[in-house]
Amino acid sequence: TIHTSLHITYTRTERTPSTMIHRFILFTSLLASTAFGFAPISNSGSIRTSLKGAESEVSFGELDGSDVRIGILRTRWNDEHVTNLVDGAKKALKECNVTEDNIFETSVPGAFELPLAAKLLAMSGTVDAIITAGVLIKGDTMHFEYICDATSKAIMNVGINTNTPVIFGVLTCLTEEQVIKRSSDDNNHGYDWGKTAVEMALLKKEAVGGLGKPSGMGFGAVTPVEGGEPGKRDKGPGFF
Repeated sequence: TIHTSLHITYTRTERTPSTMIHRFILFTSLLASTAFGFAPISNSGSIRTSLKGAESEVSFGELDGSDVRIGILRTRWNDEHVTNLVDGAKKALKECNVTEDNIFETSVPGAFELPLAAKLLAMSGTVDAIITAGVLIKGDTMHFEYICDATSKAIMNVGINTNTPVIFGVLTCLTEEQVIKRSSDDNNHGYDWGKTAVEMALLKKEAVGGLGKPSGMGFGAVTPVEGGEPGKRDKGPGFF
């Protein structure tokens, strides 16, 4: 009798609408805290992250690019925004003593064409670093995702395969407002790309001995080579 009454009481409680709602909320909360524990749970968090990402946190020391040649490849797609980014890059190059004669600039239709143009420019051997500048804004289709993925990977591969520093200067934004926040006068990502290009060009020159002095990479010290003259480095390129 006791068992039956308990069973009936439990059944009645289970079918109570408020109890069922409570259990449903508890169940969904458990799912959110386990399977989706690392996923954003509110739109406000995503907004804060995007705004923080618009602020540059990179610092640069004194860079002398007076002997550095920089190539700028820009897209004509989203021309106004790309122009602002290129202006920011040129401002940084000027601050690094890169002369106008040592800046090569040309344009391509869109971001998808940037990797091949960068490869051709790198293979020419006429520049020490390349800045690729473009703007991609999310639309209604998956076109945005395909272009972003293909372009970013291809640009990275150009640098690795040609040993020429290639700076990824393509903004991939969800809205035009995000683009403006990253290409305005007070926060222009192009400025950082210009500084990065000079720094990486100098790094490459140091690594291969292109500055006409002992490399600053590796051990960096001039040591006697067995069978050679004391105080002279091996003529071959390398970090050591």
